Amino acid sequence: MTGPLLRVRDLTVEFGARGKPIARAVDGVDLDVDAREVVAVVGESGSGKTTLARTVLGLERPTSGTIEFDKSPLPTTVRGLRPYRRRVQLVLQDPTGSLNPRQTVYESVAEGLRIHRMVTRSTDSESEQVSRALTHAGLRPPENFFLRYPHELSGGQRQRVVIAGALALQPELLVADEPVSSLDASIRGEILALLLRLRDELGLTVLVITHDLGLAWNIADRIAVMYLGRLVEYGTAEQVLSEPRHPYTQALLSVVPEMHDLEPTVLTGEPPDATRIPGGCRFHPRCPALLDGRAQNAAITEACRAKPLPVINTTEGHVSACWLPETHVR
Repeated sequence: MTGPLLRVRDLTVEFGARGKPIARAVDGVDLDVDAREVVAVVGESGSGKTTLARTVLGLERPTSGTIEFDKSPLPTTVRGLRPYRRRVQLVLQDPTGSLNPRQTVYESVAEGLRIHRMVTRSTDSESEQVSRALTHAGLRPPENFFLRYPHELSGGQRQRVVIAGALALQPELLVADEPVSSLDASIRGEILALLLRLRDELGLTVLVITHDLGLAWNIADRIAVMYLGRLVEYGTAEQVLSEPRHPYTQALLSVVPEMHDLEPTVLTGEPPDATRIPGGCRFHPRCPALLDGRAQNAAITEACRAKPLPVINTTEGHVSACWLPETHVR
């Protein structure tokens, strides 16, 4: 196909009850995800990355902006969302919470097939489809897992069952929200390798939501860094990780164990609050380049504090939403 599989343009998502402050969780985001690509959306808690993922899945209604999947607008009706949610599947961070403890592995994987009525006379039997999904997820031989319950599995095996449940529906896009954050370090690499193998073998496209730039380093083709509802840096994994331009990206990268040559940066100040977005660059109250005096140009620092930043245009390669020249933030 030509063009991105997933296309997000000027997406804004707001929350708020009457009489309470409005929280702008996502603010003017543009994002493209090409077929057979792994894109990581990175940011700390409160950055808006999970709200972005839920809106892409049709679980949240956008306040404004557009989402297109395979060149068609995101459906807004229950009837339209049903086939869409078969093509776009979610993998959550906690496999224990995602699985019904009273259901066997077989029942958990077969549940989606039954909901979407994907077993017909012209398809493989239900057991064949369950077996194929478990095999793709790395649970072999699959029949050995049919009658097992979640409590009888390791954390990595439970996450593979969750992934198998998604694969059973033969999706085109997998949205993985912190897919390894609840797993032991020894298992994380196996699950990340599995996602890459599924991309290569099944042609899956993967949108990964994570707070961990180290994870993005290991799996992503492109990286989008979010802060307080907006993208602040976007580019290929090599561009963003080897030559980070935004002070926020640099701070996140400085605590990745592999980056031994970077001095760890501790972000001070208030964490992101979508109901109290500061003027100018929304990162400026916590920006190390401003707080430690590296940015000495008065006009630029005033712009950081007062002049609203343009939203990143994601069609120009490696871009960063920062008023400071690179010489001031290195």
